[in-house]
Amino acid sequence: MAVAFLFSTVAFAQKKPQASPADSTSGTVAGSMINISYHSPGIKGRTIGKEIAPYGQIWRTGANEATTFTTSKDIKIGGKTLPAGKYTLYTLPNETEWKIIFNSQTMDGSRPIWGIKMDGSTTDDPAKDVLTTVVKPMKSKATNERFKIEVTKMGFVLLWGDIAVPVMIK
Repeated sequence: MAVAFLFSTVAFAQKKPQASPADSTSGTVAGSMINISYHSPGIKGRTIGKEIAPYGQIWRTGANEATTFTTSKDIKIGGKTLPAGKYTLYTLPNETEWKIIFNSQTMDGSRPIWGIKMDGSTTDDPAKDVLTTVVKPMKSKATNERFKIEVTKMGFVLLWGDIAVPVMIK
């Protein structure tokens, strides 16, 4: 009996892989160190713009905790200045354009912002939006089952399915 209990305890103690594992990307763009931390959901047979990241609805740009974007220096995105600091990154996806939203609220008390409320809506508070810009999505070079973000020499790009959403930084 003690052996069965020991094995069941060990089995329950093992962690199940996260459905949307944590990931991050960083690099220097326009003289600023950029760091983006996010969770990477999979498509899993769903359609982007419908069942996941629905078109016309604010999305937390990943899964689990809201995605964070940190810049070490002031940068320009869409001709507007984003001051050095840490932000949550939300998006408003659509078929022909995506709105990129940098929001100043990164914490909920002593915890990171989760990104969505119990009803499924995002925690984005428009009053705390620091910068918004609109970019054009394009077809990606490769299909990505998992959502990912890459920092490039020109800015960063959101990659998921056959969609690439480039955001230029100056």
